[in-house]
Amino acid sequence: QVQLVESGGGLVQAGGSLRLSCAASGRALSSYQMGWFRQAPGKEREFVAAITWRGDTTYYLDSVKGRFTISRDNAKNRMWLQMNSLKPEDTAVYYCAASTRGRDYSSTYDYEYWGQGTQVTVSS
Repeated sequence: QVQLVESGGGLVQAGGSLRLSCAASGRALSSYQMGWFRQAPGKEREFVAAITWRGDTTYYLDSVKGRFTISRDNAKNRMWLQMNSLKPEDTAVYYCAASTRGRDYSSTYDYEYWGQGTQVTVSS
């Protein structure tokens, strides 16, 4: 079992940047496919980005391609989401998640473990 803790959220103006971090404990991160999801008020949780356990393949929501970058360091048991050119519509609580299944990287049902979330607010 793995425990996940996100950090790095905050308030930023449109066009700004934030770097989210996900720290894992309890089990080696290298066992898991990892993902970032977000949930805005009144909306369902949606996929943002995912990365395979070796970090050799990444996937992104279309609306964040070219602006967000997911990365991981298994030796440090950490994952990051670099977010550039932020827009007000990126405002949400961002969650990191871990999956041993690796069947559908974009589905919340594929992920067994979740962090508590970190708030990202982008002002216009």
